Amino acid sequence: MTDPSNTTAPAKNIRVRFAPSPTGVLHIGGIRTALYNYLLAKQQGGTFILRIEDTDQGRYVPGAEAYIAEALQWCGMIPDEGPGFGGEYGPYRQSERKDIYRRYALEMIEKGVAYYAFDTPEALDAQRQADPNFKYGAAVRMSLSNGLTLSKAAVDEKIAAGEPWVIRLKVEENETIHIQDLIRGEVNFQTSELDDKVLLKSDGMPTYHLANIVDDHLMKITHVIRGEEWLPSTAHHVLLYRALNWEATMPQFAHLPLIMKPVGSGKLSKRDGAKLGIPVFPLSWKSDRPEDTVVGFREYGFLPDAVVNFLALLGWSPGTEQEIFSMAELSSAFSIEKISKSGARFDFDKAKWFNQQYIMATSDETLATMVRPIVEAHGHHPETAFLEAFCGLMKERVTVLPEFWENGYYFFEEVRNHDLSGIAKKWKKEQRPVFDQLLKVFSEIPTFDAENLKAATDEFMAQNELKPGDVLPALRIALAGTMKGPAVFDMMALLGKTAAVARLQHAFDHFDQAI
Repeated sequence: MTDPSNTTAPAKNIRVRFAPSPTGVLHIGGIRTALYNYLLAKQQGGTFILRIEDTDQGRYVPGAEAYIAEALQWCGMIPDEGPGFGGEYGPYRQSERKDIYRRYALEMIEKGVAYYAFDTPEALDAQRQADPNFKYGAAVRMSLSNGLTLSKAAVDEKIAAGEPWVIRLKVEENETIHIQDLIRGEVNFQTSELDDKVLLKSDGMPTYHLANIVDDHLMKITHVIRGEEWLPSTAHHVLLYRALNWEATMPQFAHLPLIMKPVGSGKLSKRDGAKLGIPVFPLSWKSDRPEDTVVGFREYGFLPDAVVNFLALLGWSPGTEQEIFSMAELSSAFSIEKISKSGARFDFDKAKWFNQQYIMATSDETLATMVRPIVEAHGHHPETAFLEAFCGLMKERVTVLPEFWENGYYFFEEVRNHDLSGIAKKWKKEQRPVFDQLLKVFSEIPTFDAENLKAATDEFMAQNELKPGDVLPALRIALAGTMKGPAVFDMMALLGKTAAVARLQHAFDHFDQAI
């Protein structure tokens, strides 16, 4: 295990970290936090670090760390350092750095800015029952069982006897802690309102507070960009930097606004996703417990670039009318100062709009590779050229990838239901011979492409004194079952002469019987 505390780095080298806990599925808000860190690093030619904060072993979920790494890579945010990515400041899992944390905790005890505490859970529960506002701090610490009320010999004896202990930070009274947040401006805390946070437990595991500060210092983190829920913890973190004489190299803090529910106020949660049937996680996650199984943006049918674009603008504004950004454009335009202080509403319709724009801008060839698994899951294995042409016809008519099948299944199998309301007033059995003549025209076209089909149909309508409304709706509903979809002659050309004529013949028979 290495301790890189003596490693030097360029003074202006931007180093940021995304530090999730592997305690479950990574929320989409976590991906946005990672994105803002990533954009700042790339803009400044800095370093984006993945650090796994797995000190809470009781909540550790197998597979969660791999999920985090896969989600970052799907979104195009490849860490420069981290577990599985290399780097000279490792280990990057906190569970593998226990010796480092213990050393700094003991150093703080020697300085008198931290102390051992031996209070049992039962004793602390009794304190809380007696005083609902109980806080382990300056007002009560001298009446409890700790290194400030016991002699050094008594402390050593308890430790040698194997009694459980924790190390707590000693917070002085009546001080004001000033923080200049890059998003929120000046934030002040009164130390009299703070408790003596636990830093290290007798099993050697640090709490979030100690591990976070030690790692940020040793990994030379220059900017801490995280959710606003961590803002109250920052006061203790500043005190820890002071206690370890690291205040001069303390990173700059930026606390991001919440992502709010689609409807109403409050933080976006997993429950909102389940209730509304929308993804609030980057990737799907399967669990033995149905309530913990979720659908991700990827499996819902989103392109990663669309998700990144959507999330970037969920709390940050470039100050222009531009909405579509590549990752390179985002990193160029990004600035922490343009992040809003207020929460951003999770507008799923807007997310789908972004996805639609990216689908339309994607080549037919690329889309075909994405759509093929969806089509093959329904038992069809089309030729590549056919699938590419299909994607070209449908990509302006879908918002998520599964809609290629949902809205265009009729290119691969027979129409399930015909929407007869679209032609009910116009279809007359006595006109059937006219449509049979049109079928004969279609059957005799030597080159069965959209251009020739349109020209032949236009000529046929002119000769028979028909209007487009007399013919095209019937053709469209016969081919697709609906008035929606690509241009009629494009559909016919892709289906091919044999399939198109047969489908029209079958549908016309159905119209005669049903209307």
